[in-house]
Amino acid sequence: MTDGGRQVVEIVVDTAGDRQRIDAVLARLLPDISRARVQALIDGGNVRMGGRTIGERKHRVKPGDVIEVNVPPPMDPEPKGEHIELNVVFEDADLIVIDKPAGVVVHPAAGHESGTLVNALIAHCGDSLSGIGGVRRPGIVHRLDKDTSGLLVVAKADAAHRALADQFAAHGRDGRLIRSYRAVCWRVPDRMHGTIDAPLGRSSQNRTRISVRRASEGSGARAAITHYDVLEVFGGDPLASDRLGIGRAKRNAGPSPALALHGSQHAIAALLRLDLETGRTHQIRVHLAHIGHPLLGDAVYGAGFRASQRLLNPQEEDALKALGRQALHAAELGFVHPKTGEQMVFESPLPADLLRLIEALRCHHQPDD
Repeated sequence: MTDGGRQVVEIVVDTAGDRQRIDAVLARLLPDISRARVQALIDGGNVRMGGRTIGERKHRVKPGDVIEVNVPPPMDPEPKGEHIELNVVFEDADLIVIDKPAGVVVHPAAGHESGTLVNALIAHCGDSLSGIGGVRRPGIVHRLDKDTSGLLVVAKADAAHRALADQFAAHGRDGRLIRSYRAVCWRVPDRMHGTIDAPLGRSSQNRTRISVRRASEGSGARAAITHYDVLEVFGGDPLASDRLGIGRAKRNAGPSPALALHGSQHAIAALLRLDLETGRTHQIRVHLAHIGHPLLGDAVYGAGFRASQRLLNPQEEDALKALGRQALHAAELGFVHPKTGEQMVFESPLPADLLRLIEALRCHHQPDD
């Protein structure tokens, strides 16, 4: 059967599939779909069995199991240009810097074949985009999640692409690359500023998610390091920020003192600055959830904090609902221009939806006040 242009295929596992991996069984019983394509469908959450999504390629099946495979329609081999408005911060013959709004996917993929940033860039730049990223990702050097807003640089020439990719590969350790985010997390970390050093890899339970993994697990975990500073505390002692010097503290100022419990223990949220030393998929979201302070609005990695929404007053609840996404913004991006050698730094103001949430939190009062 079909569903909105997609084909939903039902497969009944035969005796040959007893205790076999689901990707191998589907590749055998769906001869028109390659095993790599089957694995991509599993990773994308398009395979279900027994009423639940199967996100692990190694999931074992047994005879009689009914597997539903949601097969998206084939994508065009090359994305088409679409006239979508772009917020261009800077542009020259070598590169273009975009301030991406939340809700925009960076490049075409299954389920997002059009309306992406790449579609908009093709229309805007014509044939000048770098081809190193491949036909699906022309010019793309790095990416932001669909629901993360902020700054992103795209290469318009192959030489620029190579030079920028080299800077991103160094992750700022050589001083060329700057990536700074603003985020609102639940509660307050126990230190004003610190570092989260926890390797990340695909979740063994759900391939669409990232989780903290030990290198010894053989899970393909990769090093991931995030630095954070607490800029503002919401809902605690209103004088706590001033007493602690929050917002003025610098990471190089010495050891990080613990936050005073008398002010921060009652806080409901905090505004953070986050600087990436590595750039892994969902890094900030997973790292903050790992230390017990997930992003407000993160339905994937912050699901365990839904009960915390009871602490919000109606104005804050409305602002969080209006945000409708994780409270994360790529606020600062700096790099060395690949041709001129000039250090370039760009800043993006907080978008209106995130500002509304922050302003509501600043005026916090208990729901029953």
